[in-house]
Formats: sequence, C-alpha cells, structure tokens
Amino acid sequence: MDKFDVLIIGSGPGGYVAAIRAGQLGLKTAIVEKDKELGGTCLNVGCIPSKALLTSTDHFMFAKKEAEKHGIVIENAHVDLNKMQQRKDKVVKTMNSGVRSLMKTNKVTTFEGLGTITAPGKVSVKLADGKTQEIETKNVIIATGSAAVELPFAKFDGKTIVSSTEALTFTEPPRKFLVIGAGAVGLELGSVWNRLGSEVTILEFLPRIAIGFDLELSNLLQRSLTAQGITFHLETKVGAVKIDNGRATATATKGNEELKFEADKVLVSVGRKAFSEGLGAEKAGVEFDETKRIKVDEHFKTNIDGIYAIGDVIAGPMLAHKASEEGIACVERIAGKDGHINYDAIAGIIYTNPELAGVGLTEDQAKEKKIDYHVGRFPFRASGRAVANDDLEGIVKFIADAKTDRILGAHILQHAASELIAEAVSVIEFGGSSEDLARTCHSHPTLSEAVKEAAMNVEKRALHIINR
Repeated sequence: MDKFDVLIIGSGPGGYVAAIRAGQLGLKTAIVEKDKELGGTCLNVGCIPSKALLTSTDHFMFAKKEAEKHGIVIENAHVDLNKMQQRKDKVVKTMNSGVRSLMKTNKVTTFEGLGTITAPGKVSVKLADGKTQEIETKNVIIATGSAAVELPFAKFDGKTIVSSTEALTFTEPPRKFLVIGAGAVGLELGSVWNRLGSEVTILEFLPRIAIGFDLELSNLLQRSLTAQGITFHLETKVGAVKIDNGRATATATKGNEELKFEADKVLVSVGRKAFSEGLGAEKAGVEFDETKRIKVDEHFKTNIDGIYAIGDVIAGPMLAHKASEEGIACVERIAGKDGHINYDAIAGIIYTNPELAGVGLTEDQAKEKKIDYHVGRFPFRASGRAVANDDLEGIVKFIADAKTDRILGAHILQHAASELIAEAVSVIEFGGSSEDLARTCHSHPTLSEAVKEAAMNVEKRALHIINR
C-alpha cells in the first residue's frame, strides 16, 4: 500500500496549488483526479477557456467597431469560429501541460481515477483501467470543487439546455441565445455570443445584475452591456422551459405579466453547488451543512482528524483564487506553519468589457453594518491614459472608514479592472488607508493613476476632476 503525508482529492486550482506547496515543504504528496486532465473545472471548462474566448471576441469587436478610430482600416472583418475554438483549446492544452509538469517538478504522485475515503487515513482509487489502488495517508484534503446547478424544469441536455461547459464549445453562434442568471458566468458567456452575432437575452430573478458587487457599478455595467446589444429582463422568474424540435421556449413571470422567450440555446447559469457527495466523507463521519458543503474550522480541518477541505466544497465565495489561497494555508498548517487568509482581501471579478472588479465592502454593505464611511470616486474619462486609449468607460470607487480612513472596499469598472484591483487588494491586506494609497506615486500616464485619484477623492482632493 502506498503511503503519503498528504493526499489531495481533486486537481483544480485549490488541489493542484495545495499539492505544489506540499511538495515545496518536503511532504510526500499525492493528488487524485477523476478526469483525464489536471486543472479541474477552472482550467478545462471554466476560467481559462472562457477568458480565451472573451479575449478573442473582444479583439473582433475592436477590429469591427473601434479600429477605424485609430486609423486602422480593416475591411470585412469576420470570424473563423473553428479557428477561434482551436486557439482556445490550445490555450487549455498548454496550461494542462504546465500543471502536469509542476506535479513532476514538485515530486507529486498523480493518480488518475475516482478517489474515495474508506476510513480516516485511507483512500481507495478506482483507476481508469478499472483496477483499484489502496492508499494510506496521514492527511486527506478534499478539493473536489463544484458543479453547475440545474433547474428542476430545465435539466441539462447538453444540446439545447446547456451549462457553461457546452456554451464554450458551440460550433456556430446560436441565432437566439437565452441566459438564465445574470451572474459572472451568464454575463461573460452572454457577452461572447453577443459579440459573435447572437441575439442574447438574459433573465434574472433579482432586481439587479452582478449580485455581490457594488450596486452603482453593476448598474453602470448593465447600461454598457445593454448598449452592446444584450437585452435584460430583471425581476423575472422562469417557471418552465419546453423543448420542441430542438428549440426552446421559456415561460416566465414578471410581476403579474407572463412572458415567453424562444431560443436556439438556453444557458442555465444560476450558480454552482459543492461537489462533495460520493467521496466517502459521509461514511467517514465528516459533517456537512444544509447545502452539502463540508464544515471546517479556521484551519480547514473537518470534525475528523486528518481530513481537511478547501475551495468550493466549503463555505465562502466560489472563486479559483480563494481555493488556491486556502490550499496553501491548509498545507502550511499541516506542516506546522502559520498559514492564514484574509477573506476581506479576496476580489471578485466579472470579465466582460468593461470588466467589473470589487474587493471588501460595497457601499450598501457599509450602510447595513452602520459604518460611518466616506466615498471616493474617479471617472476614467478624466484619465489621460484612458483618453489616449479611447477607453473612457468606467470609474474607480473607494469605501473608507470615516474615522480611521482604513479602506473597507474598492470597486472598479474598466476594461482593465481585473488588473487594477490588485493594488487595492494589497492595501486592504496590509490594513492601509486611502491616504496611504493617495500618497503613493503612480507612473504617468497610466490607468492606475485613476486608482490614486479615487483614493485622493475620499477627502475630496482629486486633482483632475471638479470636487463636490
């Protein structure tokens, strides 16, 4: 029987990063993955391929609508979707190879098969060839991620009613594309197919899109996406989806009004659920919450000695980078080090154009907590670099404690928001103030100057706008 210090079930961004850190710390480490490729949902059918398509389609929109402003004449710009999909697949394959190489470099043993906890310290792996291998380990880390939530009246068939996995692989843009759910997945994939010519309609049960993000900025994002051609129906509850001859008809209610929507494809993107069942954890006595997430303490330890869990299978935002940080902290705890995470410094991002990024408290959350706060804003239309880029849309917004000036939240709407938010995350991680950021010299001309100006404007002293 093989024996290890740490065995990780699941090779997504939580699992494989935990394996790398364990290897760095000199722990004898193994990772079990039921799929053929390492990397989990994020790398194979989520974060990476979706960003590849978002980038490609964004380039197409530039060629089609923006290039001429820059004196670049591109006649009859068109898309070879097959080639675009091939590029996306190549990106994924490159990343797969990279993860596989990292496992070897860090001396992590990889088992391809379905891992089941048979007892504390023991895992059985049903290998791809049908054989079973028994493994003994001092510690097990469950990092099996999550799966898309189905609607009872709209079960995935992989053809007409699809999850994000299938929506990444269409061989032609659907003429009518209906999206149920206006979160990150729905908005991003809605954007991809809208840019490629689909008539995109997004239905959302709540009165706003991008729940969890700052309301002011999410409303601005909705306005921008509407201008790009996406139709939104908010406060709209879908009650049925019927398939007839490969086409769908969704029935929904908005107030007292009944609405019907026809579509060639329906993407259900109403959230994800923990992939925590069938791992043997229940039989081992591991406790779960009411949503089937695994209960853990502040060190990611379950109620059973030697069994830990990280990522989407435990409470908290279902984000790849959150899972990675938990994997590092968990392994460091196992190795006797002081691994920790500041959950107030984990950003959320929607990769549309413009991108929406946020970290810490939103303005509404500050109000709910009855915190006395100040707000600093700065529009990109007043940024020299944004004007030079012809990329004026969006703002930076800071929420700072009125008494201490400590930054409580930062929110950015801009084409490069996913990159710009990192500075605010760093300042929040170190408990910094808006004054700290405002006094930091930023290179000119850069988009990051807008971050500095917004921080300055917490005290109404931004330089390049009229302060009110």
